[in-house]
Amino acid sequence: MMAGHGGGDPAVGGPARHIPVLLAEVVEALQPLEGQTIVDGTFGAGGYTRALLAGGASVVAIDRDPDAIEAGRALEKEWAGKLRLVQGPFSALDEAVDEADGVVLDIGVSSMQLDEAGRGFSFRADGPLDMRMAQAGPSAADIVNRFKPGDLARIFGLLGEERHAGRIARMIEKRREKHPFERTLDLADAIETHVGRKPGDRIHPATRVFQALRIFVNDELGELARALFAAERVLRPGGRLAVVTFHSLEDRIVKRFIADRSGNPAGSRYLPQTQEKAATFEKRGGAIGPGEAETEANPRARSAKLRVAVRTDVAARVSDLSIFGLPKLPDVSVPVER
Repeated sequence: MMAGHGGGDPAVGGPARHIPVLLAEVVEALQPLEGQTIVDGTFGAGGYTRALLAGGASVVAIDRDPDAIEAGRALEKEWAGKLRLVQGPFSALDEAVDEADGVVLDIGVSSMQLDEAGRGFSFRADGPLDMRMAQAGPSAADIVNRFKPGDLARIFGLLGEERHAGRIARMIEKRREKHPFERTLDLADAIETHVGRKPGDRIHPATRVFQALRIFVNDELGELARALFAAERVLRPGGRLAVVTFHSLEDRIVKRFIADRSGNPAGSRYLPQTQEKAATFEKRGGAIGPGEAETEANPRARSAKLRVAVRTDVAARVSDLSIFGLPKLPDVSVPVER
């Protein structure tokens, strides 16, 4: 979700340093220069922001995690007049800045959040079943203890690609009647006991459920889709969009957006584009992945993909979420009943 975000598997590997993923490639894509304004939509530990500031650009850095913003205040003071921190979702980046020469988004959960047991993102150590990046709204415990098993199965299946989604949802429904799930290890252990684990399995049986809950609690796919539209609105002609993703659901959204905005995918390449479908972005190459040296130094980078596009002078189009084919899920913002 940021410089220092690793996306990553909450069950694999120990605590990692907050290493910006694909840092050199992101800086090369954005080409920061003196006099430019670049939005770091996922500030986190500030890795991208530091590199962009060092390149001469001014940075508006956004994060919905109040802890990340508070931790960045010293950097904001150090770069007074060049760095402005904004707490909020990156889907509202067009409320933080009117125009920009670049936008970078690093999607997923941060290394800091994974490594802090009290945030409840990981089951490497026991912690409250929370997972809220903004530290507000329904938590993962609320979802697990209150949603209908059919809704839980849909969340686990669509967002975690968990093949035992139905079995796990029914187990949760039965167990929570006696003892609600409040801790990360309690849920992880219950899933492992119910599903089983074969010797040599690389990932814990609860990994996909935890991924699904995190994505759902934070509406990560919807936030990403809305952030892409916001970036389209604020980027000047020639402005650059760089997005780092960590799994197929995220990458598919970015790929579809760039394809839709860089041409007329529904029409013939031999026919002139209509004004309605005129390209608002130019695609720059395909997906860029980390090299072997980076994955060895930072295992959380192994699934990262960077996609880049450059803004044209065509006016931003109307935001239409239907282009993404987002999965239909229960509304996390609707209060759930005890």
